[in-house]
Amino acid sequence: MGALGGMMGGLQAKMAEVKEKARAEGTAGGGLVKVVAAGDLQIVSVSIDPKAMADRELLEDLVRAATNDALVAVQKQIAAVIQQMFGGLIPPGMLPF
Repeated sequence: MGALGGMMGGLQAKMAEVKEKARAEGTAGGGLVKVVAAGDLQIVSVSIDPKAMADRELLEDLVRAATNDALVAVQKQIAAVIQQMFGGLIPPGMLPF
């Protein structure tokens, strides 16, 4: 039982490391808006081209789209690492993201 606890602790530490290192960029509007998300699903940065500021509604849509793109990308990175860690034992689509 102690070995299982040690293994779980190691997995938790590895997951924390993966989340800390994971980063992904999402873009929208052909690069007018760029958003970078971290593995803990926090937004790290937002970059908006001045050309995108002429239309507020369009800008709001672009920010939302780029943010969603970044969050999906970072979740896919984490899922890929989890799949590697478990040697493919978890079927695709079974992870919560």
